[in-house]
Amino acid sequence: MSSVHHQEQDQLIEKYGYDDHFHEHHEGDKFQFNFLTKYIFSMDHKIIARQFLFTGIFWAIIGSAMSIIFRLQLGFPDASIAWLKPLLGKWIVLNDAGVGTLEPEFYYALVTMHGTIIVFFVLTAGLSGTFSNFLIPLQIGARDMASPFLNMLSYWFFFLSSVVMFYSLFLSTGPFSGGWTAYPPLSALPQASIGSGAGMTLWLVSLALFVVSVLLGGMNYITTVLNLRTKGMSLWRMPLTIWAFLVTAIIGLLSFPVLFSGFLLLIFDRSMGTSFYLSDIFVNGMALDRIGGSPILYQHIFWFLGHPEVYIIILPAMGIVSEVLSVHARKPIFGYRAMVYSILAIAFLSFIVWAHHMFMSGVNPFLSNFFVVFTLIIAVPSAVKVFNWISTLYGGNIRLNTPMLFCIGFISMFISGGLTGIFLGNSAIDIQQHDTYFVVAHFHIVMGVAAFFGMFAGVYNWFPKMFGRYMNDTLGKIHFWVTLIGAYAIFGPMHFLGMAGVPRRYYLFDKFDAFSGFDTMNKFITIAAIISFFAQIVFVINFFWSMYKGKRVTSQNPYGSNSLEWTTPIDAGHGNWPGKIPTVQRWSYDYGKDGIEFTQQHVPLREGETPSDH
Repeated sequence: MSSVHHQEQDQLIEKYGYDDHFHEHHEGDKFQFNFLTKYIFSMDHKIIARQFLFTGIFWAIIGSAMSIIFRLQLGFPDASIAWLKPLLGKWIVLNDAGVGTLEPEFYYALVTMHGTIIVFFVLTAGLSGTFSNFLIPLQIGARDMASPFLNMLSYWFFFLSSVVMFYSLFLSTGPFSGGWTAYPPLSALPQASIGSGAGMTLWLVSLALFVVSVLLGGMNYITTVLNLRTKGMSLWRMPLTIWAFLVTAIIGLLSFPVLFSGFLLLIFDRSMGTSFYLSDIFVNGMALDRIGGSPILYQHIFWFLGHPEVYIIILPAMGIVSEVLSVHARKPIFGYRAMVYSILAIAFLSFIVWAHHMFMSGVNPFLSNFFVVFTLIIAVPSAVKVFNWISTLYGGNIRLNTPMLFCIGFISMFISGGLTGIFLGNSAIDIQQHDTYFVVAHFHIVMGVAAFFGMFAGVYNWFPKMFGRYMNDTLGKIHFWVTLIGAYAIFGPMHFLGMAGVPRRYYLFDKFDAFSGFDTMNKFITIAAIISFFAQIVFVINFFWSMYKGKRVTSQNPYGSNSLEWTTPIDAGHGNWPGKIPTVQRWSYDYGKDGIEFTQQHVPLREGETPSDH
């Protein structure tokens, strides 16, 4: 039945198409045959998506390697790491016996850059930049983004941002070391520490360029979704991926300019003698002529972006999981409209919970109550999504392939990390857990690992559409199981460290009687982190090997999916559809309806068929 259905789809695409005449202008464009304009300075959204993905993978390797280096310091503080000296140079200090230890200042630089790289360059640009670019035009039936040129610029601003940040790693004074949140006064005074000098300046320049990239991309995504949907593609017929990408772009446009303004004031304080964030500052016993400012102002500005940023990271992963889950469970997504409304509710609430990061900063306790209430309320739409995913799985004809496994892993991580978020959202408990490893464990599971699982699900699922080949499923499953077990082995024990009061960002614990008893647990976490890191190397090898040697895709719609990207040719050129764009006749989750396994969106309603209740 399935093969017959595939043939029916191919026959109907010509009959029920939407011709926007775009392809007539792009059919034989000269730039298609120029390597530079096709693969480097490309304006094809599919190539730009790959550029974001490749750059994200590069940064993920660097950011993860940094975490392994500082985990070695925490797990094995007495072990010699002199073998790292050729790589890290003067940041490895050798004693008379030749034992190499990590310079404390560089430890903080590693922690700072690890957070910056993973949050911004990997989980924001790498995740949203890849899949928003790749899927939005394909799934809504558009030839390309609303502005291909601005789309190209969004990547190159990200690339420039990456170059500046990468250069800062090689400064003689080292990269910025004041924490990825860049709180003043460490970030506002170049003389505050060795890592607050040129490294901090380049950090600010890099992230300013990054914000420009996000804004250019976000404007494009919103405009494309609202204006370039194919005929018949109403908002309520869009896949949940598109809803997630659209709302993510809106959140980014509203929150990132605030961060940019905060950075601008920080530059003024650093370079022009202003006092937006500084007051009553002493350096080496000398009073600085800086009065009237407040470092709490920076915290408000930073976290006004910082908490929406959590959802800028996790919403695209949620959209990807919703789509992949439905395809491989062979069931319509449960509660489509509830899923959409929960995305919108999360977006709204994300802007009024930022000060739950600041319960220890001296804000009025009455004001804290407001943020406690809304922080707990935001758990409701998140819970709606979890119940709907589980309901989609229930009774489904589940294919336990690699994309599906990562979706299930995402749900597991999101539940585990989300539950600890309810603890931290309560100010009375957060005051006890603040700046401990409990916080590290919470946000790494719910925002870091869960978002990575959503990204992996998307890469494995759409790799055939991106490159015309399949990734190796056996290596994919090895990657999944080692990463899942490794993630829980790393961050599970951290909850206990946090409840025992062990603070984060400390270079060494053996001098503290209260914390020195956790050395075995720290060793266990470090070993688990190293094993998990090598699992990611397996993914990288699988990814690049499969690009050239993987099994070729021979079917236009290998998964039997309903969405429009699987109506394009296997190797789609610029413009996506060589002829007419399909006209959408139904929503994107008609699986198992009227005894038919799947029905793609461009297939008209059959005689007597009623539209799906969604």
